[in-house]
Amino acid sequence: MSRFLRIVLPALVIVVWLAIASVGGPYFGKISEVSTNDQTSFLPASADATKVQERSSEFRQESGAPAIIVLERDGGMSSSDLTAAKDLATQLGDRDDVEAVSPVIPSEDGDAVEIVATLTTAADTGDAVEAIRADVDDALPSGVSGYVTGPAGFTADLTEAFAGIDGLLLGVALAAVFVILIIVYRSPLLPILVLGTATFALCASILVVWWLAKADVVTVNGQVQGILSILVIGAATDYALLYTARFREALRDHRTGWGSTKAALRGSLEPILASGGTVIVGVLCLLLSDLNSNKALGPVAAIGIAFSLLAALSLLPALLLAFRRAAFWPLRPAYGSAHPVLTGPDARGVWARVGRLVARRSRVVWIVCTVGLLAMGTGLVGLKADGVPQSDLVIGAAQARDGQDVLADHFPGGSGSPAQVIGSERDLDALVDAVTGVDGVDGVVAAAKDAPSGTVRVAGDSASSGAAAPTVSRGDVLLEATLSDPADSDAAEQTVRDLRTAVERVDPGALVGGVTATAVDTNDTGIRDRTLIIPVVLVVILLILMLLLRSVVAPLVLIGSVIVSFAAALGVGALVFDHVFHFPGADPSVPLYSFVFLVALGVDYNIFLMTRVREEALRHGPHEGVLRGLGVTGGVITSAGVVLAATFAALGVIPILFLVQIAFVVAFGVLLDTIVVRSLLVPAIAYDLGRRAWWPSRLSRANHHM
Repeated sequence: MSRFLRIVLPALVIVVWLAIASVGGPYFGKISEVSTNDQTSFLPASADATKVQERSSEFRQESGAPAIIVLERDGGMSSSDLTAAKDLATQLGDRDDVEAVSPVIPSEDGDAVEIVATLTTAADTGDAVEAIRADVDDALPSGVSGYVTGPAGFTADLTEAFAGIDGLLLGVALAAVFVILIIVYRSPLLPILVLGTATFALCASILVVWWLAKADVVTVNGQVQGILSILVIGAATDYALLYTARFREALRDHRTGWGSTKAALRGSLEPILASGGTVIVGVLCLLLSDLNSNKALGPVAAIGIAFSLLAALSLLPALLLAFRRAAFWPLRPAYGSAHPVLTGPDARGVWARVGRLVARRSRVVWIVCTVGLLAMGTGLVGLKADGVPQSDLVIGAAQARDGQDVLADHFPGGSGSPAQVIGSERDLDALVDAVTGVDGVDGVVAAAKDAPSGTVRVAGDSASSGAAAPTVSRGDVLLEATLSDPADSDAAEQTVRDLRTAVERVDPGALVGGVTATAVDTNDTGIRDRTLIIPVVLVVILLILMLLLRSVVAPLVLIGSVIVSFAAALGVGALVFDHVFHFPGADPSVPLYSFVFLVALGVDYNIFLMTRVREEALRHGPHEGVLRGLGVTGGVITSAGVVLAATFAALGVIPILFLVQIAFVVAFGVLLDTIVVRSLLVPAIAYDLGRRAWWPSRLSRANHHM
């Protein structure tokens, strides 16, 4: 290749990536424009709650989420308090973002009042609730406490909790990675090149994801957005570190930067592509999910990993070619300098000592590691991953949660968040009887577009008399059942299940939806997804490993090690969640996401290790190959693992229960996989098996160095 092309080609690559970053960078702050945290938008189309949501506008005027204002005074609300509440209701009714306001509803004990303010469809829920809360604070008489809760209040609290996901999360992740890279490489320039590569990959990913979400091809919410940022920064940095390690090796053997670049690409291309491809295939298995939130994460994460691969194999090589040995200043590798001794009595360093331990006591090492990991996995017995109340999604102070507690003390717990039943108008009386006969139902009304309040009372045998009648659409009516328990409680969920059973006996085509039903359908679907997707991911990754390593035994060992490691990480996570943080439980998607990321990313490190072990074994034999592969990859894989753990741990700065739990399990699991599984367990098993680890490839039949 001419000198001209050697200069122009890498320069062109850098310019193209600069252009992509300049276009994609501004979309960091715009991703919230195409994201939603409405839980019903993630349900499958087949879910009852989704069908009810889609049809609800047929029975009543279309409106936004209801905000429930509850005012409380210990010892009873005074007449002046009630006057202030009525003035507040009038004030809220004058707001442009409020569609309708209910009359002031006093509690039976006289200690509280309730006002329901229904937002307009065009209102921004977060901004509207913030303004309503300000109005409530200004209107409160001395000694009266006020809260804004209900569906709108919970959505606003959730939106506020996600507010730091654009800047804070990314800043914490990048700062943590930068510090780690400075410590590992002791170079001021190399961390900037690596993080620049990761950041450019994230810019490209967000640009593509934004337009896909804009076109309604994928659904993006706060958790998908946060995971994308963390995944790209972590994965791109990992791939960059692997290439950097090969490039530094090549600089010792090649005088020119071009020769070093070609050698580094030859040595790193296969394991990086295999690792990235494994992660892409693993996350794409989420497309099998019935939950749209899980289904959306699959292609979004795959896009992020694809750009991470592209950046690590194009932008970073171009940057390192431009800086060459200066990138490693002050510890620049000199041409012709000796490579570190990896094995034998002259080998020095941590990995040489680990290699000697593996060689001397391979069977003891892998048995002890396995027993230790299985012991950690016993914590799975106490894992509660069948869903958590909506009020517990936000960690820390949350006005909507506090308001719901006050509401439940003085009113039926499900006030403002009724269960909705769509059934045949012919069976109206029987449906009303069935609904009111379910324990946990406090009252029932029917939707009526012509009624001033939007509903009309119904009795056990007929609709109440009056000008308005229940709205009928396609032969169906919509009933709203106020539940006795808070809408996100276990008791309310059981009431919804009982409701479905009761109304199905009257009308087999009846549907039950609403806030509580949405939670029930989400949790049930999440458990089903977890049961289906985890085995599929295992089988797919096992097949990839068999093709990559040209072996059956080694891939089985790797998959087994990752499963044990995952069980240990989730088991420890369950213990920490229950006994340290006292979390109320976990979403069904926490084990699923943790599994997908830990298995895919854990296999990454095993691919890095075992492809190098195979390369060395072909030259030096299987036992020596294990030790040399461990020695040469130990430092870079450990650094990559620490970086990835730090990036996932950064998710913990977002006060959302789901993300905090994912952050802990994945970060701890990656460290466990890096320090124990990849450093001790896998090398010890491979050393103990010897040639048998590579059956049925020709390496398993070789009796001498090849």
